[in-house]
Amino acid sequence: MDYQNKIITVQQALALVKSGDVIVSGMMAAEGRLFLSHLHEIDSKITNVTVTNCLPIIDAQFFTNPEYADRFLTDSWFYSGSLRRATAHGSVTYIPNHLSQAGTRRLDAVKPNIYVGAATPPDKHGFVSLSLSNVYEKRMLMAADTVILEINPNMPRTFGDLEVHLSDVDYLIEADYPVPELPDGEITEKDQIIGKHIADLINDGDCLQLGIGGIPNAVANALIHKKDLGVHTEMLTTGFMKLFNAGAISNKKKKTHVGKMVCCFAFGTKELYDFIDNNSGVSILDGNYVNDPYVISQNDNQVSINSTIEVDVTGQCCSESIGSRHFSGTGGQSDTATGAQRSKGGRSFIALYSTAQVKNPLTGEREEVSKIVATLKPGAAVTLSRNDVDYIVTEYGAVRLRGLDLFSRVEKMISIAHPKFREQLYADAIAAGIYHPRHRK
Repeated sequence: MDYQNKIITVQQALALVKSGDVIVSGMMAAEGRLFLSHLHEIDSKITNVTVTNCLPIIDAQFFTNPEYADRFLTDSWFYSGSLRRATAHGSVTYIPNHLSQAGTRRLDAVKPNIYVGAATPPDKHGFVSLSLSNVYEKRMLMAADTVILEINPNMPRTFGDLEVHLSDVDYLIEADYPVPELPDGEITEKDQIIGKHIADLINDGDCLQLGIGGIPNAVANALIHKKDLGVHTEMLTTGFMKLFNAGAISNKKKKTHVGKMVCCFAFGTKELYDFIDNNSGVSILDGNYVNDPYVISQNDNQVSINSTIEVDVTGQCCSESIGSRHFSGTGGQSDTATGAQRSKGGRSFIALYSTAQVKNPLTGEREEVSKIVATLKPGAAVTLSRNDVDYIVTEYGAVRLRGLDLFSRVEKMISIAHPKFREQLYADAIAAGIYHPRHRK
């Protein structure tokens, strides 16, 4: 296997970086933590190094510290909180993408010089597992000039399409850090209400995709008594593990990958990692395949559940920016929403609280604003087109916009807005020419 001959130190790995290089990191828990946390140490030896990442977990100095902003550019498929803050330095930028095409379209534009990520120790045949993500990782690894993997015995060994032979790896860094976890967050009363609205529209035998956060977790909790659910999802969460252990998930009704949970990355608690470790019932496949709307649609009764930041009264969803200020990313929202609606019996849900507490720029005080608006903020990115929206859900109910005209959409959307904003929303919609008062019931 030539394992020992490939082992190098972090400092030796950093010495491989040249000015002008493009480095691609694994996503979230699959990032190469040792390499990235020390990358800033070579700033005096390089210029114009680009690091491409996606929802990084560690707050690495090379992008968080403005001292290194003239040496490193970070471009990302999906912002974390630390990336958002670092945009003030002018060294962080976003790559517009559907997550299903993040790897393929990026390779159309940019060739990576170095891939760095986490992996399990090799098996007796010389294969390592990329463990927790295959959104773009294996594609980038195979395309990179140099491949560096941090071999960590704490990473769960997973199966699907993310096994890599040591012959395709140039260098190994031996690591022993704990696997990053996503704790089960608090589920609020609003989350529970929204979760129940959605769960009431999910049937035994449906195939699920859940996003991240309190609302998807609340949906999972509300589905505990369902039967024969299937899983074809972008992200595998602890909630899916709990549903499986409760007997709600069997994957028997699926049309593809029958009997298996399918995802392109996993992130959650240690219990989730223990569950997927050496579990052939979980397949972590290429994100270009998993999130392809055509592939998603092959499962009957596919259900997609995601969240958004702001939605207008016609159904346009802004899920990645606040006005023109970039906040997160498109991710797989459009992929999964359109894929689910192409499925026989499929449904797509976009969930949000009806209001948010926002700081008033004039007074500095926080005030309650409606997240359902007549028109999106100037510069807002439309993540899910109104042409592709199905159900919108708040704590005030679930409405289906599929196939409806604008007047009907306005009425339905306002019906699930916070009551204190409904009259103003009608007035704003009329002023914007979206609605006419003669249709008001």
